[in-house]
Amino acid sequence: MSMETVQTQLASVFDSLKGEFGYTNVNQAPKIEKVVVSVGTGRVDDKNKIALIQDRLAKITGQKAAPRKARMSIATFKLREGDVIGYQVTLRGERKNDFLNKLIHVAIPQTRDFRGLKTSSIDEMGNYTVGIKDHTIFPETANDELKDVFGMSITLVTTAGTKEEAEALLRHIGMPLQKKEVEAE
Repeated sequence: MSMETVQTQLASVFDSLKGEFGYTNVNQAPKIEKVVVSVGTGRVDDKNKIALIQDRLAKITGQKAAPRKARMSIATFKLREGDVIGYQVTLRGERKNDFLNKLIHVAIPQTRDFRGLKTSSIDEMGNYTVGIKDHTIFPETANDELKDVFGMSITLVTTAGTKEEAEALLRHIGMPLQKKEVEAE
């Protein structure tokens, strides 16, 4: 796999996709606007675990995590409106490109029994969400204690209008998606 940076790959999206989708203007080509990394904590009362999640998320993304609060109370879950139930980081610009480079070339290939990311996670608006069960695949946290492992959700928000455009963009930047299965007739 080429270690070409995501920045240079994003710059060449128009040239490689204009024939397939009929783009006539550079601004028609899809782009990745932002990357949102979120971790749900639920109702964790342990201050040490919350501090650990915030610290690891900051190490992984290079940016401080913002707390996310519950929008409504749910009695069944003993959840009150305003309780902190997770943390989120939104990456744009150079931090986004650095994170994508690290995710594509370092973290995802370290996943055990990895056979590619599913293309079914692309939604109708062209955004791609992948769930990671183990945060220790990132090199910043690999040597830490393994007892406090948590998962995270990573969403790539694109300007693509369709699933096909988003999939072509993700394949172009080197995202290890599963191969398309051709139906035998």
